[in-house]
Amino acid sequence: MRLERPAQRSLACLTCWAAALLGAGCDRSRPAGDGAVSGEYQPIVDMRLVGQHDLQARSAYQPVVHAYGERRILFVGHHAGEALNAMTGQVEVSGLSILDVTDPAAPVYLTHVPPTGTEARGTQHVQVCDGRALPNGDPGKVYAIRTNGLVSYEVLDVTEPARPAFVTTIADTGRSSRGDSDRGGRETHKFQWDCETGIAYLNGTADRWRVTRVLQAFDLSDPRQPRHLRDFGLAGWEPDASGPFPEAEISGLHQPFVAGNRMYLGYGSGANGVLQVLDREKFLNGDPAVRDRLAPRPENLRYPEIARLDLPSFWGVHTAKPIRGVEIGDYADNRDARFRDFLVVVSEAGAFRCQEARDVMLIVDITDEQRPLPISTFQVPEEPGDFCHRGGRFGPHAPHDAFHPAFDKTLVLLAYFNAGIRAVDIRNPFEPQEVARFIPETTANTTESCITIDGVERCDTAIQTNNVNIDDRGYIYALDRASTGLHIVELTGAARAIVGLP
Repeated sequence: MRLERPAQRSLACLTCWAAALLGAGCDRSRPAGDGAVSGEYQPIVDMRLVGQHDLQARSAYQPVVHAYGERRILFVGHHAGEALNAMTGQVEVSGLSILDVTDPAAPVYLTHVPPTGTEARGTQHVQVCDGRALPNGDPGKVYAIRTNGLVSYEVLDVTEPARPAFVTTIADTGRSSRGDSDRGGRETHKFQWDCETGIAYLNGTADRWRVTRVLQAFDLSDPRQPRHLRDFGLAGWEPDASGPFPEAEISGLHQPFVAGNRMYLGYGSGANGVLQVLDREKFLNGDPAVRDRLAPRPENLRYPEIARLDLPSFWGVHTAKPIRGVEIGDYADNRDARFRDFLVVVSEAGAFRCQEARDVMLIVDITDEQRPLPISTFQVPEEPGDFCHRGGRFGPHAPHDAFHPAFDKTLVLLAYFNAGIRAVDIRNPFEPQEVARFIPETTANTTESCITIDGVERCDTAIQTNNVNIDDRGYIYALDRASTGLHIVELTGAARAIVGLP
């Protein structure tokens, strides 16, 4: 049984009822908030749609923009699925889409790269490095690492982005000793490739570990010759551990974020989260007093840890992104601690129609990095947007990953599923404030989000803004989990003035 979205009726119908009393007309052709200004709620504030693309109606995950001289090339990782590739005339398993976004108003689809082999489905994450930036890379090349479904990591030569070429398989994922997770027995997920050192901090299943997602570090300073460095996770997850499983509900590593000599690891993306801060040099080199210093033993896993923060059962750590050296304007007359270091920590919303605890973005003060402390939260209110009844997920997924001098200490861009893109002013991290938003419109490609509540199936067609990122020009790239495609937007008005873009 399918029901209409009952709650979009409230704002839309009340608006029409009021209009009727005033003798005015009312357009009932689309629900309030789906890209149209209606009643009190404005779905577009200080953002403007610049360009869009349907991405062959594939469910999309991660956008990464890379500069090729004056060209800007967008790499889009997709969730598992399949769709017709109009360029080949073939139905292809979803993998990696590559677009030229030099003109953001007219993105050009260059190619789709399906996963390798018959078992792999999807290419959720991709990272790109210029060969000249890598310690041992070919200076004339551009390389990409991608997840090949859930079964391996691969290096591609993307020097000619319209004609990517396979270089090598970095590693196949292993099998967890605890059996399958809700995603199966093997996994890959978000990772980071540090171009300066060439170290890739990959995220997947290491053989015989007790979870399906751990940190796997590889030296890819020469992308043609990957070298495994170590596997890493929380103590108690290692292959030879015994006894009760610690943090039983933690879904393993979600995303490593490496900056300078610090590593910020998020475990449990939407529940039972753990934030771990590591010393990168100690992580890479281990304890010099230990003979086998990188072996997966509890003492080696604890050695690089600077701090750990355990979140309540209803929040997780999808991403922990550092924002350092923030000068607090109101602290100008304070002698001490006027400059603070922070982490933007996001707990991922997971269930449709608000059938879970509400997730938030937290700002964690790490100025005293051995004692991280949450100091504020940000969340989009359910009303007046009526987001719990629009369908799909409502809540945050992730902030933008890229660093940009105009944004770093001023605005955080959040992907907020059915609430679209949110720009949050963090100049006073103790009181984050929304200053801009953009909720895309659904299209014929937007897939339904269905959930059974109290024995009744409810299906809705709702935007599911999945991830956002920015390029060096300040354009914002948003991808939709419900197959609506790519939206390229820019800040306008007061929000644009905050970051000082021309």
